[in-house]
Amino acid sequence: MRSRVLRDIKARRAVVGKELERTIWRFLSRNTTIEPQIRMQAQLALNRTPREACPTAIKNRCILTGRGRGVFNQWRMCRFQFRMQALNGDLPGVDKASW
Repeated sequence: MRSRVLRDIKARRAVVGKELERTIWRFLSRNTTIEPQIRMQAQLALNRTPREACPTAIKNRCILTGRGRGVFNQWRMCRFQFRMQALNGDLPGVDKASW
């Protein structure tokens, strides 16, 4: 596997692992009914979470090659690998269009 694919897998696991914690801190920091000091502490705790645990740090990459551009979300493959897999018949339900 390529290093970028491994990095992507690691980032996705970090996001899933910290999702509940980030949601709690985000809720506390945006809740205007609680004291400002608690909100500030929640905001600082949210800022201390690792950068790779942030959902916006995830970039869609091809699971076969690691390419970051031209990736189809549904199959998580780049357009070229998708075409090769479809022509080989490895993707069920995908046929070459003809009209």
